[in-house]
Amino acid sequence: MAVERGSEPGTDVLIRKVDSHLAAVRVGLHGPELELAERLARCLRELVVQTAQASAADRAQVRAAVHYFVLRRESRGQLLSVRSLAAAQRLANRVALQLGRPDLLVETRRERALREPPVPTGW
Repeated sequence: MAVERGSEPGTDVLIRKVDSHLAAVRVGLHGPELELAERLARCLRELVVQTAQASAADRAQVRAAVHYFVLRRESRGQLLSVRSLAAAQRLANRVALQLGRPDLLVETRRERALREPPVPTGW
């Protein structure tokens, strides 16, 4: 009798990498930057889970996005800068779109505000 596993071995490793990196950046980031890092982590976790049984090419795209988020550091050895977060955001969004998951796009507060219609006032 075959036993089904909930995830592939690489899936757990990638999710742990995302979670441990997020825990590390929580120390130095605040406000919108921390929110962006947390949204990126959620997106990446979901992509990892969703592609656990996908093609090797799809899994490789997700793995690259995770590694970019986790390993991206400034030359001084500091944790993610805002610019690095934006680069990781662009890569994660590109992967989400390529995998047909526009619902996982990571937007900043400003991007969401620009996309949402203004609320009428004076009614």
